[in-house]
Amino acid sequence: MITVYPVTTRRHRRQFVNLPWRLYKDDPNWVPPLKMDMHNTLNPKHNALLRLGPNCFFLAEREGRIVGRIGCGIDKLLNKAKGMEMGYITLFECEQDYTIAKLLLDVATGFLRRHGAELATGPQSPSNGDDYRAMLIDGFDSPPVFLNSYNPPWYKDYLEKYGFTKHFDRYAYWVDLTEPIPERLQRGVAAAEKRFRFSVRPINMKDIPGEAAKIKVIADKATPEEWPDMIAPSMEEIMAEFAKLKPVIVPELAVIAETEQGEPVGMGVSVPDFNQVIKKINGKLFPFGWLRFLLGKKNIDVVRVFAIMVVPDYHRRGVSAAIYLKTMEAAKSMGFIGADCSSIHEFNVAMNRDAQGAGARLWKTFRVFQLPL
Repeated sequence: MITVYPVTTRRHRRQFVNLPWRLYKDDPNWVPPLKMDMHNTLNPKHNALLRLGPNCFFLAEREGRIVGRIGCGIDKLLNKAKGMEMGYITLFECEQDYTIAKLLLDVATGFLRRHGAELATGPQSPSNGDDYRAMLIDGFDSPPVFLNSYNPPWYKDYLEKYGFTKHFDRYAYWVDLTEPIPERLQRGVAAAEKRFRFSVRPINMKDIPGEAAKIKVIADKATPEEWPDMIAPSMEEIMAEFAKLKPVIVPELAVIAETEQGEPVGMGVSVPDFNQVIKKINGKLFPFGWLRFLLGKKNIDVVRVFAIMVVPDYHRRGVSAAIYLKTMEAAKSMGFIGADCSSIHEFNVAMNRDAQGAGARLWKTFRVFQLPL
């Protein structure tokens, strides 16, 4: 007998957060999340997405043991912008048993139907960020980098058996920073900067409001209306993201491209792969996790390039290539040996081309699924 019920108590939330520790205990590539962050994700006070529409988290229990979990909800702001009635699923985990998966998906899709959704998509980020977005379908032979998804290969089979189909894929590229930077990339960027009169500089962490305003301009212009799962972030969301990432931002790895007149035309944000340290603290910052984190930071040898945006007027003008180049140069000078560039929508042809032009190779694929309701 399997029972599925909503998360309503502190004990339920603790069980929801703790379940992956048992499911992945024998998987050497799994990286335990920070429990404090996950508890905040389940709390509308700390997670703005949960304030944008109805949502619910569920647990599956069999004979007194938690065997699965799932979250679902509706982002009314996104639906209004897209003119659709979409719902999302998130944070799906279960034992290797399709019966459990089906019951969890039944209650999640049922919840979405009752609240007017006509399409279920996911897995989507539970915080409308870059965490847990999409399901890993290729590239299971290495740990995930910071904020990337990781899951067993059979989760894809479970969603497909239930009736979900591919919505779109997102790609992760790998750059070997021990290799010389391609000369043609360096020559091309130098020529583009001279011809189109722009330059790339590190972000100024002493003027976060001013930099956030420039990022807002870039995001408003650079976020395509036809993308199904994204709208330009509000200033409040940008400032919240700054607050969340401020402790981990390395200014040399977060850059803005500007014209000679100071007009922002592109941006890129990269961070060290803190998963290399997070993996060792087993989800707990206290009492000794902080010390292990601080001591381990200096040994991180991979950087994650997780956001690059260029305004349409500067597409095909070398701006994204310049952002890649400046980031690679900074990362190499700081001793990083590799870079994960992720994740890029499969239909973002220009950005995929630029990543490949920077010497990157495809090494992981993530998929967002959809199910008509």
